[in-house]
Amino acid sequence: MPDQLPLRVALGGDHAGFALKKAISSAFSDRLLDLVDCGTHSEARCDYPDFAIAVARQILSGKVNRGIVVCGSGVGVSVAANKIPGIRAAICHDTYSAHQGVEHDDMNVLCIGGRIIGSELAFEIVEAFLNARYEPQPRHSQRLDKVLEIERLGTEILGN
Repeated sequence: MPDQLPLRVALGGDHAGFALKKAISSAFSDRLLDLVDCGTHSEARCDYPDFAIAVARQILSGKVNRGIVVCGSGVGVSVAANKIPGIRAAICHDTYSAHQGVEHDDMNVLCIGGRIIGSELAFEIVEAFLNARYEPQPRHSQRLDKVLEIERLGTEILGN
């Protein structure tokens, strides 16, 4: 493992992701330039969209480079985060998807399920995500441009 990753990261999650979020924070806080904790700070019931929004705000403001959000399955935070223009989020429960999502698709938010994977696997996935860099090869750029156009057009792309 490298000594320090040159990234600023926002980390958030709901009550179902709290334990894993806390473990990720402990494992990575000393290895990053900055780790912004966007909550929750307990296992009290709360709503996952709030934390997807909080992490996205940090990214879109330029305060951090990437984000990680944790809920029970990873699905809710992924759905919520992907509604926010400028956010490219994906559930990754394996290391290949975590690095490939960044390298090919310029993914900026990692979503994981605290009830799906254990902390050791989560640490490997986070490591893969944080160490990956977007590789703007022509085929990747062409596809990402299409994704960004979908985002820009919104429902207009459906031709209704």
